[in-house]
Amino acid sequence: MLRRDSARERELEYGRALDKLDHDKRDKPDRRDKEIRPRARTPDGAVLARRQMAIERGAAAEVAPTPHPPSPRAASPARDERPAPPKRLLTLAHGEHHDSTIYRFEKGTVIRFCPGPSLLGRKVFLYTNYIITDSQDEKAEVSEFVRNQYYALEWRREDEQGAEELGTGALVTDTDMYAELRLTRAGAFHYYFVYDSAESSIGPTGSGWLQCAPAVRVGPGGRDALAVEALASQTVLAKCLGPLARWEDTLRVAKESGYNMIHFTPIQELGASNSSYSLADQLKLNPAFGADASFADVENLLTKLRVEWRVASMCDVVLNHTANETPWLALHPEATYNCANVPRLRAAALLDAALARATRDAARGDLLPRGVPPRVNQHDQLEAVRHYLETSAVPELRLHELYTCNVAELLQQFYCLARNKVPPVSAGAAAELTLVPDPLYRRLHATVDMDRALQLYNVYRADCYDEEARLKKCCEELRRKLEQLNAAAREEVEGHLRAAVDNCLAGMRYFRLQSDGPKIEEVSEKNPLVPRYFTAAGECGSAAEAEALVYGDGGRFVMAHNGWVMDADPLMDFANTSNVYLRRELIAWGDSVKLRYGDKPEDSPWLWAHMREYVELTAELFDGLRLDNCHSTPLHVAEYMMDCARNVKPDLFVAAELFTNSDHVDNIFVNRLGITALIREAQAAWDSREQGRLLHRFGGRPVGAFRRARVDAARPGVAPAVLLDLTHDNPSPLEKRSVHDVLPTAALVTMAFCASGSTRGLDELVPHHIHVVDEERLYPEWGTNEGNVGASHGLIQARRELNLLHYQLAQQGYDEVYVDQMTDAVTAVTRHSSTSRRSVLLVAHTAFSAPQGDGPLPPPLRFEGDLEEILFEMELQPRSGAVYTKNARFINGLEQWTAAVRRRPAADAARFVTAARTDGAHTVLDWRAFPPGAVIAMRIAPRAAQRAALDTITRTLAAWEARAPDALGLERALQPLDLADFNVLLYRCDAEERDAGAGGVYDVPGHGPLVYAGLQGLISLLEEVRAGDALGHAVCDNLRAGDWLLDYTWRRLAAPQLANVATRLRELLSPLSDLPRYLVPAYAEATLRAVYDVVTRAALARMTPESRAGSLARALALCSVQLVGAVPGASLPPPSPALPPPRPPAALTLSAGLPHFATGYMRCWGRDTFIALRGTLLLLGRYQEARSHILGFAACLRHGLIPNLLDGGNNARFNCRDAVWWWLQAIKQYVTEAPQGGALLSDPVSRLFPKDDSQPAPPGAADQPLYDVMQEALTVHFQGLVFRERNAGRQIDAHMTDKGFNVQIGVQPDTGFPFGGNDANCGTWMDKMGSSERAGTRGKPATPRDGSAIELVALAYSAVSWLAELHRAGRFPHAGVARRHADGSLTSWSYAQWAERIRRSFERYFWVPAAPSAQDLRPDLVHRRAIYKDSHGASQPWADYQLRCNAVVAMAVAPDLFDPKHAWLALDNTERLLLGPLGLKTLDPADWAYRPEYDNSDNSDDPSVAHGFNYHQGPEWAWPLGFYLRARLSFAHDAGRWAKTLAAVHAALAAPAAELASSPWRGLPELTGPGGAFCRDSCRTQAWSSGCLLELLHELRAARRARPLPAD
Repeated sequence: MLRRDSARERELEYGRALDKLDHDKRDKPDRRDKEIRPRARTPDGAVLARRQMAIERGAAAEVAPTPHPPSPRAASPARDERPAPPKRLLTLAHGEHHDSTIYRFEKGTVIRFCPGPSLLGRKVFLYTNYIITDSQDEKAEVSEFVRNQYYALEWRREDEQGAEELGTGALVTDTDMYAELRLTRAGAFHYYFVYDSAESSIGPTGSGWLQCAPAVRVGPGGRDALAVEALASQTVLAKCLGPLARWEDTLRVAKESGYNMIHFTPIQELGASNSSYSLADQLKLNPAFGADASFADVENLLTKLRVEWRVASMCDVVLNHTANETPWLALHPEATYNCANVPRLRAAALLDAALARATRDAARGDLLPRGVPPRVNQHDQLEAVRHYLETSAVPELRLHELYTCNVAELLQQFYCLARNKVPPVSAGAAAELTLVPDPLYRRLHATVDMDRALQLYNVYRADCYDEEARLKKCCEELRRKLEQLNAAAREEVEGHLRAAVDNCLAGMRYFRLQSDGPKIEEVSEKNPLVPRYFTAAGECGSAAEAEALVYGDGGRFVMAHNGWVMDADPLMDFANTSNVYLRRELIAWGDSVKLRYGDKPEDSPWLWAHMREYVELTAELFDGLRLDNCHSTPLHVAEYMMDCARNVKPDLFVAAELFTNSDHVDNIFVNRLGITALIREAQAAWDSREQGRLLHRFGGRPVGAFRRARVDAARPGVAPAVLLDLTHDNPSPLEKRSVHDVLPTAALVTMAFCASGSTRGLDELVPHHIHVVDEERLYPEWGTNEGNVGASHGLIQARRELNLLHYQLAQQGYDEVYVDQMTDAVTAVTRHSSTSRRSVLLVAHTAFSAPQGDGPLPPPLRFEGDLEEILFEMELQPRSGAVYTKNARFINGLEQWTAAVRRRPAADAARFVTAARTDGAHTVLDWRAFPPGAVIAMRIAPRAAQRAALDTITRTLAAWEARAPDALGLERALQPLDLADFNVLLYRCDAEERDAGAGGVYDVPGHGPLVYAGLQGLISLLEEVRAGDALGHAVCDNLRAGDWLLDYTWRRLAAPQLANVATRLRELLSPLSDLPRYLVPAYAEATLRAVYDVVTRAALARMTPESRAGSLARALALCSVQLVGAVPGASLPPPSPALPPPRPPAALTLSAGLPHFATGYMRCWGRDTFIALRGTLLLLGRYQEARSHILGFAACLRHGLIPNLLDGGNNARFNCRDAVWWWLQAIKQYVTEAPQGGALLSDPVSRLFPKDDSQPAPPGAADQPLYDVMQEALTVHFQGLVFRERNAGRQIDAHMTDKGFNVQIGVQPDTGFPFGGNDANCGTWMDKMGSSERAGTRGKPATPRDGSAIELVALAYSAVSWLAELHRAGRFPHAGVARRHADGSLTSWSYAQWAERIRRSFERYFWVPAAPSAQDLRPDLVHRRAIYKDSHGASQPWADYQLRCNAVVAMAVAPDLFDPKHAWLALDNTERLLLGPLGLKTLDPADWAYRPEYDNSDNSDDPSVAHGFNYHQGPEWAWPLGFYLRARLSFAHDAGRWAKTLAAVHAALAAPAAELASSPWRGLPELTGPGGAFCRDSCRTQAWSSGCLLELLHELRAARRARPLPAD
């Protein structure tokens, strides 16, 4: 793989600084004074390797390990014994940066990056900072992770010919290419991609993060892997463990309680406050653990826990503050925020000193005259404090002077400068004058920009007659401005100070008066009025002394304390950039100093190096780290430290205390720091329902979730959690709730599918908060002696069972969760295995307040399946014992209560439930009793029939996923089917289904009808539902409620040829009926998805290889299957009996679009059919269907035209001038591209109308070879014809005026251009006829396009030039056409002459030059230049000059007609003005008639839009897009833009590709609103929209073969 150093933020300087730190660190001696295995000057990896080997040797030498409870490993295979994890697909999209999206994977997962449609046409380079090595073995030697070192991933593509290596930078031509990365290393890894060049200056255009979960390893040699979801952690305050010699017995409580991880608060030396999180020395062990204790001793104990007890360990790291007493602060004050290096803190420090003096004076009684006593316990005393602060203590500081200027000095400076500077003639537009704060925040040292002051105020004044008077006036004006600025600055500062007083009073109120506060009355140094924000750095007796200290050399020791700010942005450095300290918004920790790292290591090199050593030391000792106060830790600092920690221990579990009040910000921290789990607490819930919501949020996928395939899309998730019933930071639930709630809450937390935890003391029912600062007692040891803790204490027996259950559920794959709030207090949680389909159901009766009796019983338990066993019943029971007395030495709990645990009671012996009874498919358990605090858990297994059905379905799906031959047993049933049968099997909209005699599409109650009756209708809906696991969707309700929808899928296949398919489909779906109903949606979706996959593959296999050449080609090819079907009410005219075989199926017809053009006379349109025919039929190998359509429409030729609306032929309408030219183009394409295509010209056509006035003739009565029918069409045009439609009037067109039924066609003698039409009809594809009486548009065509429409001229040229070639080759019998004049004379043109006449005339009559010139035929009508006119000779001349999308059609059809330079200019204008995401605008946006939003139901009086009059006046139509892109390809080489055009053409396919993938119709629409907006009245899938893009793909492949790029 190629490695790349990213140029992103900080990388070069940052990286050099880190390298220096590495060097410094290696040169430092080890700080562990009694380390057994020294690490000085030893590479980290070697230390780890030696340490692990030593552990393994020690374990092997053990004769008999210490007895421990039976390991649940026997109940299930270890996590690393499971089958290989699946592949997960990550779709890359332009401009999407997933900084706050969490993708979490297990080790071994293969990530497949796939370009999304928005990357089409772009050369993409993909990079990741995951370490790419030749070996992807998890046990291989691990290289050091460097965050800013990126590696290029290589792109690949697989097709029917095999795999293809594309390199690291590949042009995305389809979304089926990919790059893969196998995750074997834990952590968070970044990826990004750029375009065009590996060194792109634009920067990443998309990015995201990959989280790979660690496996915490325990046991000898680390052979047992604990999944993250299996962890059950107990927090202990390290200081309460006492001397190291008693740790083992003390920690045994956690082991015997079933915890498999112990979380230690910091084990380093603590500061004077004795707070567990105020560290005096990060590299020194807490001396309370013993004078001789060392980190090595701690490591040896932790190793024993890990190896013998199989208990992992985790420890806090505190990165953002250090204790006030930290010795190195005196040597490195630059590592803190102090008044020397952050002068903006000086005002806050002076205020803090004043508040400290207020505390001193109040404690001495000096403020009694002001109403402030030494003990504050009343509200009026607080108001007295407020009055004192507001009127005396704060005003005396004059803090506003730190932000204001000395007006006199600035005026003097101004005066001196102004008298020597000539005033400007004009003051100009100078910015307003503002105060510039003094960087040192000295009094009255703010200033202003004097140059700006001179520009604004040193001006000529008409009211002054001498220079001194002028200067005086100028100075007076400036004085007023400066005084205003000072006043504003003073007001701002006073606003901050008012907020400060308010915040001080709020804090005093909480601590001294509120019922939920500590109610501390005494005012003293220990209990100040308000906490200190800065270190005292010596006592300051007066304000003057404080100011001298703050501004003197001692200011570097006036250090800011740390704390946190409510609702602050955690990404902001509040000490450096805000007024938090001045406004007293900080909840300060007065025992700790906030550390100042700066933006990079060079800003504080000693601090970075010191804290790195601390973090690495902790990571070496422990299996996990807990980031304390993560939200206040600078993110870039935490990133660096976690990288260092993971380089020491790659499989590091990282938990974090993170409270940002924003999931978005939380996720950013999780991604950038690689946080394994966030600390979350059940005590945050205010009632049982909210607690249930927490379980649901952090509890895994819902029960019955849709089945994940082995290769499936990656799905984002919520930030993973470690859910605790109590954290060590919060009060005991015995204080907040009741003793009866401890057990049910513990049980409910156990059932969450995430890491769980608790805090030492809760299981022992300690009835108070074990405070991290104030607690000085020790934890009791495990044992049976008095004062020890044993199994009978508190919850310990119950906790052991719960932790064992939690472990087993995770290790055995119970990965789905359902939370049922049975009553306000009773919560039922189901953990369900997505593989075995067994469940564990736990029901808990919470008691947030002390219960008043047992209360009513909850509803009976009902579940599908059999009750396999009751695992346990639990409840707290009273027992005799002394009333609780707080022990002076040890932390003791209540002895009046103990958990009663009944393990695996027989159902008839259970206390809480009666014996199970059966109610149909359900098992029912009635309650005997279920008091508050009770817990019951049971295991539920599928019944025998359900297991058998599950086994059958699972085997079938596994075989399909493994691509086993005929995995579904459908091959034999599908083998005889043709594509018409696949149309029935996969598609058919409601009207088509009803026309075939069926009952229409399935109507899902609560959702509505499916779009198709076939498989696609259901698959489209299920894909959408599956993506979000939306099990509450109406279709899931329907599937759970009964088999109606499943039966519908096979019962509708009534045709004889589909009988075997119906039978096999029924067999595949029948096991679903035996499943528990809650599993039916998941397995129905998986089974139907497999069937759909097999069926679509089989359909594509019946077409040409082009249909399978990429995801876009496959989607477009399926549109052919979708739109070509047998519809009894809309067939082609029958073919001639003399037609040689194979006889085409007359019943098959191509729908113009669905759902509007599905059946009857509206299904088959002449122009639509032949515009779409090449892409939809010919290029896919559907030659017989193409042949039948060509001959079928040929049979209807009349008046030299083929029908606009076919209607079976007999009732055809001949009111369009363009269909015949598209028909001739399709014949040309067939003859040119179909095997033996030339034979088509001789095929007999059974003419329905041998003469224009004939009645319909029977098949065979009037046969003609096709070439004669073609010749007739061309001859009639050359002769010219005016006719009136048959049955003209309201019976065939309800809106057209009488004149509109008159049709004219002909060929202009001078140009050869075909022409026709009039201003009352519209004979081209832009055929909207007005129909609104109210708006006055009825009978008025919106776009007549009479005269010579540009695309018809090009089609005529294409046809006649081709026929000229055919005639020369002897393959077409007619040399040309002749016109008989009124005098009997003839005019004859050969086809070559006709073509040449068109070619010579085209540019002259259609090109509008880029600049005015003599070539302009009507310069007065020119609106746009460098375009091709839309028509020539229109009855409304201005219409010729409208810019529309038809010129690009002409370019693609007949590029020889165009001057390449002109064409390229016109294409540029088309791109700039008309190109939309899915199609081309039908009119220039600057045109007066432009109305882009089509609404056929508009009943307004606006004639421009009423009844959809603007159908072709701006809406973006999809079918011209293919022609536009083909035109680009035609002229790109001549324009010297070949490579860029290839990329641009692919890029233009982005929106169509996305639409094909997301539309439930799986097609491309007829038209859209502006910018590709959805149009309600558009067909959702249109034949020419998809067919024209299939043509483009064909041309694109041919173009790349003809002119390959270097990368090809």
